Amino acid sequence: MSAARHLCSRVMNVELRHLRVLAAIGDEGTFTDAAAVLRISQPAVSRTLDQLERRTGTQLVERTTRHLALTDAGRRLWEHAHRILSQVESALAEATTGSGPLRVGFAWAALGRHTVPLLRGWRQDHPDTPVQVHRRDDPETALRHGQIDVAFLRTEPSVSTGLRSFPLYGERRVAAVPETDPLAHLPAVRLADLARRAVALCATASTTTADLWPSGARPRTFDVANVDEWLTAIAVGDAVGVTAEGTEHSHPHPGIRYLPVSDAPPLTVHLVLPDAPTHPASHVFHDHVTRLLSA
Repeated sequence: MSAARHLCSRVMNVELRHLRVLAAIGDEGTFTDAAAVLRISQPAVSRTLDQLERRTGTQLVERTTRHLALTDAGRRLWEHAHRILSQVESALAEATTGSGPLRVGFAWAALGRHTVPLLRGWRQDHPDTPVQVHRRDDPETALRHGQIDVAFLRTEPSVSTGLRSFPLYGERRVAAVPETDPLAHLPAVRLADLARRAVALCATASTTTADLWPSGARPRTFDVANVDEWLTAIAVGDAVGVTAEGTEHSHPHPGIRYLPVSDAPPLTVHLVLPDAPTHPASHVFHDHVTRLLSA
């Protein structure tokens, strides 16, 4: 049998149940938790994984009595498994009810002041294709897993992830300071002004790190889990923050003043979608966004 025919034979023997098990193992980290999510027994999870490894001819999970981790091959297939399962679900839904909504993801502020005009314009021009907006802690991973169809990011996606990135526009950085802080009365601030205060860094934003400041003049920083904790820490006076201008429009807060940071480099807002689109309207949406911004 030729190598190509042998590979085709192995692929045909892989079933969706195998991919579901691998996806659950990679997500949950243990056979026990994967079994609970899938509502099957732990031995069934182990048997199904053994079948998948035999049929693919490679080890996908390293497992000992104390350790479980995806191998490099397992991690690659785990990424594909999520996307394949999502595409199958979408295809079945489309076959019975037509195309579903276009799922748009973002981590922090979508397009700021452009967000509402964008969505209203889409609704007017494409009434048969509704948009669902999803805030995700990690929209890049959600794209790779097929959980959303397009995403707005203020960082470029990792290389070799099967994603395409389209730069949209530059966005200035702003400081978020408590309304009681003396800085709040200034028209703008510099990074050095902020270095004298603690700076809250949000894990889901990933656009600001201590490296934004010059070496030797960096502020004390601490991490918060999400935008609500970030806003609260600043409003009560525990910290200041540096963020994209879109945050000022998407997250106004009565206890916070947003100020331009005059010496911080701008950010680039990207529209990102998979190389193989997960929704038939993905590229139409890209065209709609670029027309809006150019106008």
